[in-house]
Amino acid sequence: MTSVAVIDYGMGNLHSVAKALEKVGQGTEIIVTHDHKKIEQADRVVLPGVGAIRDCMHEIKRLGIDQVVADVVEQGKPLLGVCVGMQALMTFSDENNGVDCLKILPGHVAYFGDDLHDPETNERLKIPHMGWNQVHQTYDHPLWHDIDQDERFYFVHSYFVEPVEIGMIAGSSNYGISFTAAVAKDNVFATQFHPEKSQHVGLQLYKNFLNWNGRV
Repeated sequence: MTSVAVIDYGMGNLHSVAKALEKVGQGTEIIVTHDHKKIEQADRVVLPGVGAIRDCMHEIKRLGIDQVVADVVEQGKPLLGVCVGMQALMTFSDENNGVDCLKILPGHVAYFGDDLHDPETNERLKIPHMGWNQVHQTYDHPLWHDIDQDERFYFVHSYFVEPVEIGMIAGSSNYGISFTAAVAKDNVFATQFHPEKSQHVGLQLYKNFLNWNGRV
């Protein structure tokens, strides 16, 4: 039996993520844990996250999850970051007056701004960006298998990632400005949207993750 560790550092939609994985991963053991040994022994790892990056990074470092995530990436195991879990993988976030992140992926996390407008209607856009939005796949990654181009996923965020390497952008979306909706590098894939809240397309992405060997 293969296994997936959903990292529990107290700052994620752990129940809904685990339930979504269980639904598509029949025969897969889903482990919600912050135990280092269990995470490192799992075949795949999910790093979820909600809330402020300062609080997330504080708990990640307090529990020693930063080193565990670095080890998982170095070992080449498939790693999926979700929402703030995606942002935590970056180098630095502008949120909370600036916070150092895990430095797994080169890039930083920026704020949408308080004066964001729809380019077509000039209507002012609310922050956080909350609700369904199209995701444009920038290249054919295994996690996009059986997901149509420009499918809609569910977002809740006020900050977005700006990767240093353009080639890391696996998907983009638009909310007043174009922003990165998904990144990929080697055995790491991460989404700004919540697959567990994105109905059938989100479940398909989780299914693809369970079938992914960490290579493109």
